[in-house]
Amino acid sequence: MNILFIVKEFPHSKIIGGPIIIYNRVKYLSRNHLVSLIAFADDPSLDEAESVARFTHDLRLVHPPAHRSALRRARDWLTSPVPPYFLLTRSDEMYEELGKMVAAFDYDVIISEYSMVAQYLYENPDLAGIKRVMSVHECYYLSRRKALKVRGFSREGVGALHYLKGLKKFEFDMYADSDRVLTLTSEGKEELLAIRPGLDISVVPHGVDVESFCPVERDAGPPTVMFLGNYPHDPNRDAVVFYATGAWPRVKEMIPGCRFLVVGRGPTPDMLELAARDPSIEITGEVQDVKPHFHASDVFVCPVRMGGGFRGKVLEAMACGVPVVSTALGAEGVPAKEGENILLADTPEELARQTVRLLQDDALREKIAAGARELMVERYSWQKGVEILEEVLEGVVGDKSPTGEAGPRS
Repeated sequence: MNILFIVKEFPHSKIIGGPIIIYNRVKYLSRNHLVSLIAFADDPSLDEAESVARFTHDLRLVHPPAHRSALRRARDWLTSPVPPYFLLTRSDEMYEELGKMVAAFDYDVIISEYSMVAQYLYENPDLAGIKRVMSVHECYYLSRRKALKVRGFSREGVGALHYLKGLKKFEFDMYADSDRVLTLTSEGKEELLAIRPGLDISVVPHGVDVESFCPVERDAGPPTVMFLGNYPHDPNRDAVVFYATGAWPRVKEMIPGCRFLVVGRGPTPDMLELAARDPSIEITGEVQDVKPHFHASDVFVCPVRMGGGFRGKVLEAMACGVPVVSTALGAEGVPAKEGENILLADTPEELARQTVRLLQDDALREKIAAGARELMVERYSWQKGVEILEEVLEGVVGDKSPTGEAGPRS
């Protein structure tokens, strides 16, 4: 197959968070298929670009859209047929480059990774005759609705309410216009079908490099609890603040000398303020390699309470042999068993209690870690996930039924 990926964020080999799944899909699909990629990116390093270019037939990078003025955003909110949330990544340059790519080469299927860029597949006349697959890492309508429920009428909640305008209809009309929708979890599939029952959805799970992410002997150091994320993505920022203000004071009281290690790109001002007030909270910022931080940690927490999709960070922690304490939402999609390969908690009190249990009980920590590592090796290697994706794509491309005429884009 000739496969073209369109991606919201450039997925190079060193990236953390959701885009790493895209990098590995490109990498493993390129073994048997011709793969190209177009993505938004701001001047990646030569090493980052080469880590993807060696797997691609054609690699094109487009500068992210310029920031819209307040006046332009207000006018668009009132008059644009495209919802405000999708206007954040609306780019004429992306449309133009995508059109050039499909005009220059015969692609069988184009995959949008993240719904933000699925809009470039929706009613796009340049893509006539090409199968269109929309990979939904999280449903934006459902994510904004969860944010509003959790945050209420705070600044973040009001922002979610603002972005809900027109979002449900546009997003689900877009999915219905595709040849196939992909979700990362069965739960995500059922959430979409509850809103639009006729969608054709396949579940293609996340994965982890079980050879690279593996257990090592822990060096001596303070008792360490870790979280990993890209913090411009608000569910990650919220998770850190939620844990640091609610659960962490209780953990510190029970475990003197412990530290909360917060790893990842773009820590926000409220996160930095928490760390400035509390020396037991250590914020690293962006790192080149997350594995040493997993290896220095005794417990990984995933106190996520907003958003959707699959948390690859949980798989990476499990593969590294770091026992995980997670909310039910944070562990969504992982067939983990409470008390065998994960501990679950949803309130600050329970998150603290489960964290302390693991820090105090070596036998429990080893049991949870070993069970989680076994699950990762058996079910979540990248190769297995890409084999599922490959089978789905072959089925889509093999279906030569007409997909309908594409209409003009807004």
